[in-house]
Formats: sequence, structure tokens, C-alpha cells
Amino acid sequence: MTSKLQSCPPLVKSILLTDRLSIEEILTVPGKIHTFLNPVSYLTALKQERLYAGFDSVMVDGSVLAVSIRLFYGRKVRRRSFDMTSIASRLFQHILSEGKRVYLAGARQEEIEKAVKILSGQYPGIQIAGYRNGYFSSKDEILKECENIIRLSPDYVIVGMGAPMQERFLSTLKDAGYQGIGFTCGGFFSQLSMKGVQYYPQWMDKYNLRFLYRFYKEKHTRERYLKTALVFPFYFIKDKCFKR
Repeated sequence: MTSKLQSCPPLVKSILLTDRLSIEEILTVPGKIHTFLNPVSYLTALKQERLYAGFDSVMVDGSVLAVSIRLFYGRKVRRRSFDMTSIASRLFQHILSEGKRVYLAGARQEEIEKAVKILSGQYPGIQIAGYRNGYFSSKDEILKECENIIRLSPDYVIVGMGAPMQERFLSTLKDAGYQGIGFTCGGFFSQLSMKGVQYYPQWMDKYNLRFLYRFYKEKHTRERYLKTALVFPFYFIKDKCFKR
């Protein structure tokens, strides 16, 4: 590790180390858990650095964070999001072609049920070991679900509960003894249930305007995006200047 990398704050260091990994490593090495950061979740992660330090990779979800890292750290990082324009499509194709099994947890019950139907239609024959919504009433219920997942022994677990709940769930699952590969996916299941496998219009994906499309389509994100637009630059620069 270079001295330049050592001087980076923890989250940026995790992102830069992750960027060295190939997609094949991320998708195939067992016993690993993976998550993603955008400007919104970056602010959450700053308060949960110990939690995020337990992840084997932290990827950049969105061009704004990638551009910020390039401007302030001089390092170009790749966008790797859990959606059908990036990692999700490759993962599901890998699961199908290799005869692997996947467990899905997240979103509301009606959304996850619809997402399962859409995935089964898009990838006929894909083996879904189980699924459930992302709402838990207690820590005991979370632990019981982790025990259930370990009993089912899927090769992959994909969790979409929003940050940091999804990261806590995957961390708890790994600590409980899960040996497969876990991914967080944010609002992927909800998006899938709303628009199917092609959530973003092609031209918006091409010009990296996905966040504007979410701002337009998902009303619940608007206040969060506006707040982040004002707050993220301050904390990102502060993190660089004062945390070593």
C-alpha cells in the first residue's frame, strides 16, 4: 500500500482498494460481503465507519462520488452499481449459468414478490432459494432470519433495506456463519417492481443522469437528494482535510 493511499480516510481507502478488484473476483470469491456508496449513503457511512470496515469491498454507486474522488484524490474509480446497467445483470447471469442459488431480502412484501416474478421471467430457470421483505420487528427476528438463510445455504444473498440497515443485516449474517457471497442493493427491488429490468431510459444511463431520473420518479428521494447536495461537499472535503 502506498503512503498516498495510507493517508486517505477510511471510506475512500476502502473504495480505492476495491477498485483494484476485478468483477470476477467480486462475483465469485466466497465468504465475502460487498456494499456500495453514493453521496447519500457516504454521509451515513461516515457515522458507521466500523460497520463498513467489515465489508470486503466498498464500490462507488454513481458518478458524483466517482468525480469527487477524482477531483480531490487524483484517482479515477469505476462506477459499479447494483442495478441492471452494472453489476446486477452480470451477477444474475452468472447465478443462472453456473446453477447457483440466491436468496433475496428487502423492500415491501408486494414489491419483493413482484421482483421475484420479474427476475424469474428475465432469467428462466434461475434458482431463488427464498425471499422476504426487508422489515424486521426486532433483533431476534433478524437473527432467526439469518439462521434460516444459513440453513438454506444459498450461494448468494442480496439485501435491499437502505443504509445502514442492509449493511448491518449482512454483517450479522456473516458473523452468524454464512459462507456465501453477500451484496447490498439499496432500492433495487423496489425499482425492479416498478419498471422491470430496464429502470433507466437508455439516454439517461448513457449520460450518467440516473440520479436525475430517480429524483423525478421516486418522490421519497427528493428531500434526501437536495439535503445531500448541500451537505455532502462539506463533509467530503472535511473528511479529506482532517481525518488521517
